[in-house]
Amino acid sequence: MQQAQNYDDAIAFYTKKLQFTLIEDTDLGGGKRWVQVSPPNSNGTNLLLAQASTQEQSNVIGNQTGGRVFLFLQTNNFWRDYDLMVLNGVVFNEKPRIEEYGIVLVFQDLYGNKWDLLQLNNTTE
Repeated sequence: MQQAQNYDDAIAFYTKKLQFTLIEDTDLGGGKRWVQVSPPNSNGTNLLLAQASTQEQSNVIGNQTGGRVFLFLQTNNFWRDYDLMVLNGVVFNEKPRIEEYGIVLVFQDLYGNKWDLLQLNNTTE
């Protein structure tokens, strides 16, 4: 679950910049919605977007993990996805790097949470 400042801004970021699919957007009343997005080619992995409703929740937006990487977006074609993210204006914290386990870089979501874009070795398309 990701805390969001605004449902519509979060939906736009994930669907337009990261090419996620909007799985569900149901009005629950009282300003609350049940919003789920899913990465491309996902087999059931969804991210629940929850708009902050208290000051305590608002305080952690952009830093839900205390400065560590929040989530991993695994791909089987790193360079395709990286190039698309560049075209879509995603903010990167570093350049792609080769590690023992594969290719990785850290990028930010619309609130500054850190994500890894990751292709493990032997998972090319």
